[in-house]
Amino acid sequence: MQAAYAYPRSRFEPVIPVDLNAREERERLSKSALTAFFRLVEAWSVRENDARELLGGLSSSSYYDWKKNPDRVLEVDRITRISYLVGIYKSLHILYGDELADRWITLPNKNIIFGGRTPLAYMLGGGLLAMQTVRKLVDARRGGL
Repeated sequence: MQAAYAYPRSRFEPVIPVDLNAREERERLSKSALTAFFRLVEAWSVRENDARELLGGLSSSSYYDWKKNPDRVLEVDRITRISYLVGIYKSLHILYGDELADRWITLPNKNIIFGGRTPLAYMLGGGLLAMQTVRKLVDARRGGL
């Protein structure tokens, strides 16, 4: 019988991901997620229609209600979308100065991923998977992958 391979000891401690299917976790995260979302769309100068689409297609009345009263429980999809966007925001501010970081998503980009479109247009067209791709791109650029 052969012994199981043992990995060398390291200081790496795996992080247990948050279970977004648990209502308690979504309750805990939702208000701060919405607050962060509204701040970043303001910093990025995202139009209301585009902001609503980034949230997965929200009606105008719901959007303004959520903005006025962010104390609600979001679905997994919306928390995930906001998480990607906040991660993109953070990475951009690590990579670039504040002015360029906040303009980056509205600037045409020659990267093959975007094909000359803006990162915002790419995310609006591709939804959640496009947000994930942009998040991976900016994280990789800052050495986070």
